[in-house]
Amino acid sequence: MFKKTLALLAGLLVTVAVYAAGAQLRADHPDTYVVKKGDTLWDISARFLQKPWLWPEIWQANPQVHNPHLIYPGDVLNLSYDGQHVMLKPRMREVGSAIPAIPLDDLKMFLDDMRVVSSDKLKASPYVVGFEENMPRGVTGQFVYVRGLQAQPGQRWAIVRPTHMFRSFDDAPTRVAHALDSNVAMINGPWQEDSREDGHYGKGDEIGVEVRVIGTAKMLRGGDPATLLVTDSNREIRAGDRILPVNDKPYDPYYYPHAPKSVPDNAHVIAFTDSLSSAGKHEVVALSIGSSDGVDNGQTYSVFAPGETIHDDVASSSMQRSIGDHVKLPDEFVGHVMVFRTFDHVSYGLIMDGVRPVHTGDILRMPE
Repeated sequence: MFKKTLALLAGLLVTVAVYAAGAQLRADHPDTYVVKKGDTLWDISARFLQKPWLWPEIWQANPQVHNPHLIYPGDVLNLSYDGQHVMLKPRMREVGSAIPAIPLDDLKMFLDDMRVVSSDKLKASPYVVGFEENMPRGVTGQFVYVRGLQAQPGQRWAIVRPTHMFRSFDDAPTRVAHALDSNVAMINGPWQEDSREDGHYGKGDEIGVEVRVIGTAKMLRGGDPATLLVTDSNREIRAGDRILPVNDKPYDPYYYPHAPKSVPDNAHVIAFTDSLSSAGKHEVVALSIGSSDGVDNGQTYSVFAPGETIHDDVASSSMQRSIGDHVKLPDEFVGHVMVFRTFDHVSYGLIMDGVRPVHTGDILRMPE
């Protein structure tokens, strides 16, 4: 397909050098597109490009511009074939109305309520030991008593409960002990895993414990136990629930789809949501790589199902399949996944497209 240099007119007054670098236009691309409320950057990119994750390659800007990738409802995106430079015309806007990379409405739970921490950090964290008037549970407006907390009066804290333990796909599986020494057992989170004897669940090295934020509390008095006032909660608080710092860093949805610089060897899909055996378009999956592996929001990967190893019935006897020649079939392309939240060793990703369902154990590679 004939490659043309693509420039998009929108945003700030700067001069932009653009280049194709393999970013091929769709055969049915529009010449002009007006950005609408509810659009996402991925969907807009897919209107112009065969590979939406190559958006940065056709939208390069001067480094002093804070974020030239922000586009807004009402912006008109035009194709320009100058091949050298274009002018971006200014317009005053509220940043809060910018178009995000992916649909966020259905991801609120994963953006606001979920975190992934190490089991060592969780086991060392302060924990709820009791409630006012020796009540069996705690709710908003009640005192809770917490052991192991060193804090100043007035400080706010998050109350969390473990929901899931993520494990790697190591070749030498090892069973991992329960993450906590408390009377709060792991509860069912949004994740599904293969729990068969030959499956993944319970095997591999632990790479993170997911916790759900179930409330916040304010420090009133120090001591062991310390006294905290529950300021809000979405579940009854139980003895053994853990105390972690409030996450005051807001989620930034204004990133763009892009390819990673490299893909770690251990990059797999380790869990998925919303179904019993597989995941499809616009469903969330957990990945076995995180910020310590260089993963950031917007990174896009191709997902491949591992090829099966079969007996070669032509080269050796089909009556004795336990012996003779075996051959591993090629890995098969499944779809694309984009990362939208990262932790040290685990990331959450959204399946953007696909030709078949995604399963745990599927492999991540450079997007193609």
